[in-house]
Amino acid sequence: MSEHTARRPVLGTAASAEIFTRIITHGPVSRLDIGRLTGLSQAKVTKTVSPLIADGFVTVGEHAEHAFPGRPVRPLSVVPRSMIAVGVKVNADEIFAVTVSLGNEVIGSTRRRLTGHAPETTITAIVKSVTALVDQLGDDARFLTGVGVSVSGDIDTADGIVRDSPLLGWTHVPLGSLLSERLGLPVIVENDVRALAKSEQWFGVGTDADSFAIITIGAGIGCGIYVNGDVVVGAHGVAGEIGHLPLGPSDALCVCGRRGCVEAVASSHAIRDAVCQGHDDPTLTLADAIRLAHEGDPSAVDAFERAGTAIGAAVATTVNLFGPEVVVIAGEGVMDYDLYERRFREEFLAHVFGTAANCRLIVRRHTFVDWARGAAVAALREAISVAPGGPSD
Repeated sequence: MSEHTARRPVLGTAASAEIFTRIITHGPVSRLDIGRLTGLSQAKVTKTVSPLIADGFVTVGEHAEHAFPGRPVRPLSVVPRSMIAVGVKVNADEIFAVTVSLGNEVIGSTRRRLTGHAPETTITAIVKSVTALVDQLGDDARFLTGVGVSVSGDIDTADGIVRDSPLLGWTHVPLGSLLSERLGLPVIVENDVRALAKSEQWFGVGTDADSFAIITIGAGIGCGIYVNGDVVVGAHGVAGEIGHLPLGPSDALCVCGRRGCVEAVASSHAIRDAVCQGHDDPTLTLADAIRLAHEGDPSAVDAFERAGTAIGAAVATTVNLFGPEVVVIAGEGVMDYDLYERRFREEFLAHVFGTAANCRLIVRRHTFVDWARGAAVAALREAISVAPGGPSD
């Protein structure tokens, strides 16, 4: 793949990055409203916005309603395709990749099966997927800003290292640098659920909520946390790992090697395995488990109810710890939410403390395209962080 010059705005201060972010997340928006949202002066807003307009990142709308008599408001919006990122979600057996604009438009997508878990096999598949999507962009490839890759596990985002991914069997894989060398583009590697939370912050519940959590249910149980103006990373790069809270049965073995994790009873693999064991039939699939549960099969019903109990306790624990306004329950596992909703809500209400129970619970299915979009948004966010050598205030 030929090397591209990454398309990025020059933002010299955190205030400048915040102004641009507000236009992305709240546009069309007036300079006056940006000042209200950020607490910055209109002079600072105008100073930041002017070069963004000149460089084609921001556009000025036609006169809208008047803020004051005789004073027209000309709202600011991003130019959607002024920045484009590629997002890649790495799963155990396949990868999904998308191109996403600054306006949150999915321009193209691709899906590729993995023939193995070895890092080189996965890297080759990622490169092929990204190259295909970039080729599809044609002339718009000049607006590429970078590539985001989301992976389950303990991720060192600052250095682009997959420190530990039980799902892939990887430890200390320098995925970011290996991909950047092959692609000729900046690459950011992020934990998959944190990437999803970053997407929610920009284009989902985070546009209206001061705090939220997104709980993902599927092959794993994850949690992304947004509070105090940013997605929580943690001092050591690990935060929100509710799938590994010891709230499950003490004899349940998790893929991480520990016992008693929520994920050991609530992941899709754990549910399937429990039903297989209950029927002494290792050939049963997750689809079989779902069908049997709907038919009232005792072992299948019990497997889903145990999952609901563990997830309910984990969500209550999360809400008790930081009191979010909203909790989004997402992931491929919510397709079967009806099978464990009653036990989930009973356990949640049994353990949530006081008025923390007033947080809104939103159930939303996420596809793997949404996961990949989260990785792309992580790359876009990185691209508008303060750039060294930018102009000072």
